[in-house]
Amino acid sequence: MRKITYLLTIVIISSCQKEDAVGIPTYIKIDDIALIEDDANSNITDAWVYVNDQLQGVYELPATFPVIAEGIQNLRVKAGIKVNGIASSRLAYPFYNSYYEDITFSQNETKTISPFVSYLDSINFFLEDFEGTGVNIEISAISDTILLTSSDGDNNFGIGVLSDSLFTFEIATDELIDLPQSGAPVFLELDYKSNTQFLVGVYVNYPQSVIQKDLLWINPKQDWNKIYVNLTSTISEGINASSFKVFIGMKRDFLLEKNELYFDNLKVVY
Repeated sequence: MRKITYLLTIVIISSCQKEDAVGIPTYIKIDDIALIEDDANSNITDAWVYVNDQLQGVYELPATFPVIAEGIQNLRVKAGIKVNGIASSRLAYPFYNSYYEDITFSQNETKTISPFVSYLDSINFFLEDFEGTGVNIEISAISDTILLTSSDGDNNFGIGVLSDSLFTFEIATDELIDLPQSGAPVFLELDYKSNTQFLVGVYVNYPQSVIQKDLLWINPKQDWNKIYVNLTSTISEGINASSFKVFIGMKRDFLLEKNELYFDNLKVVY
C-alpha cells in the first residue's frame, strides 16, 4: 500500500512540474507601431496581438506582455486606435494592414518586436494636405472669415482664426459622391492643434434638401495631435443622398483674445 501511495505521489509531482514548465511564458515587448508613409503622422495607441491568428490581447503602447507558446509561431500585430479620441472606444484600424513575423518562443525570455504597417492597397481617400498648388476644401457660406494657409518649414497647413466681431469659421470638403454605405467603414483622419473646441460633422446632400449632422466636438490641444473620427453610421444612414461633405467648424469663444485652429492632412478614408 505504501508503495502504491509513493508511486502516485511521484506521478502527481511530475505532472505538476510538467504543467508548470509549459506555463512559463515568453514576453513580447512592443514600444510602438510605425506607419510607413511619406510625411505620415499617426496616433497608433494599441497593439492587437495574435499568435497563429488566435487573439492574445489588446495592449496599450508601449507594452510588455506574456504569451504562452513554444517553438516557432507566427505573430500578427494590428494597429489599434482610439475612435473619436475616446479611450474607452478602441478599434483595430480597418484601413491599415497587419504586421507578421515568425517568432521563436523561449520560456522566460523577452522578445522585442518593431511592427510597421501601411495603408491597404484597396482603400480610397479624399486628401487635403496643403502641399499642392490649390486646395480641395472651401469656406462654407456661414463662415465669417477666410481660410488661411501657412508653413512651419517642413509642412504646409490650414488655419482658421476668429477675433473681434468674427463669430464663425467653417470649411468643408468637396462633394464626396462614392462613399460606401451598408455599414462599410468610413473615417476622417485629421491632424490639428487649437486653443478652443471645434466641431466635425457631415452635410448630407439630398436632391431636394441638405441635412447637417453634427458628430463630434474636439477639445483643444496645444501640440499637434491626430484624431480618427468615425463617419460610418452617418454615411450609411444617408440613404438616397446624392453626395456628402465633411465639415470642420469653430465658434467664437470670447473668453479668449482670439480663437485659432490649425489643421493638416485632412483625409476621408473608405
